[in-house]
Amino acid sequence: MKQFLTNVYAVALKEYKHIVRDPFTLAVALVMPLVFVFCFGFIIDLDYKHIKITVRDNDQSAESRRFLYMLSAGGYFDLTPVHSPLAADEDLYKNKFPGLMIIQKNFGKNIRAGDVQNPARVQLMADGADNARAGIILNYMTAVSQEAEKIFGSSPRFNADMVRTRFLFNPELNNRWFIVPALSTIIIALLSILLTALTVAKEWENGSMELLLSTPVRPYEIVAGKLAPYFGLSFFNILLIFILAVLVFKIPFNGSFILYLSACVIFIIGALALGILISIITRSQTAAIQFAFAIGMLPGFVFSGFIFPIENMPAFFRGLTFIFPQRWFLTISRSLFLSDASFSALAVPFICLTIFSCVMVLLSVKKFKKDVEP
Repeated sequence: MKQFLTNVYAVALKEYKHIVRDPFTLAVALVMPLVFVFCFGFIIDLDYKHIKITVRDNDQSAESRRFLYMLSAGGYFDLTPVHSPLAADEDLYKNKFPGLMIIQKNFGKNIRAGDVQNPARVQLMADGADNARAGIILNYMTAVSQEAEKIFGSSPRFNADMVRTRFLFNPELNNRWFIVPALSTIIIALLSILLTALTVAKEWENGSMELLLSTPVRPYEIVAGKLAPYFGLSFFNILLIFILAVLVFKIPFNGSFILYLSACVIFIIGALALGILISIITRSQTAAIQFAFAIGMLPGFVFSGFIFPIENMPAFFRGLTFIFPQRWFLTISRSLFLSDASFSALAVPFICLTIFSCVMVLLSVKKFKKDVEP
């Protein structure tokens, strides 16, 4: 055991000195996480706001003006009034505005009368070329209409007070609370895989691997020694992301910090081992970088649930997500940030993440031994 630790320490010290002397590696390891966090944290916004809507108010009553004020007050709609039917149609068909709203005559009169047979009507036409935006416009309009019903008076057919909605864990539906906890999944997976994918490939290319293999150090000790300094870098970055999430983006952390750190350790080990496996197989820095970006980036964005809900995917792709560790770590990260999830609630993600990490470590050691031993 003592000899094992001595050999691993020697390899890790050699790798540490290489990292310190390599400005590219330091830049990737220390700058890229900050760039990702600030870019994705501030730029990605899943909420549509300030949607430009052309409005033709054919009623010009106090009720219609109050309804338009409610639409614009939330910041979701920017209303531009027009007074000509031709101008309204032209704005819509020329894609100047994604939506056209027409308030019909007698809007206020019908509200005051409360006649079910002759209700107040508002027509909304949305540009369906962007189906996501059109759906969101409809949802916003529905919410505002229900609020207006409370103010103007409920109709006999529907009482808005019968429906009460409450959002748990993210009551404001803040999209940054949804995005930033998942960023650690994307950044650490890409960073860990990329850094270790280059390490063995570079040594094969410059011939230093043969010198390393001529020493008494065994293949599994080389793998462990090479993983150690990159584990420290990755763990530092994940703590940095955590601090930024809590202090800069004001995201609450409600779960167990011990559970979170445990998941981080397991996830980092698996990602680093996957990078080592890629570098052993490719033995080329160019190929290693390509594989690292493909395996680290694509599953993180597409198959992890980062943006696209896994539940909405076809059955084949839902099954495919089971093999990617990003899915399981993202589930753990979001659950621990936004809710006080227990270990029993997260047992399946922890088990799947552990299995992945163990398999990657075993495969990398086995492949390395097979390639270097006669």
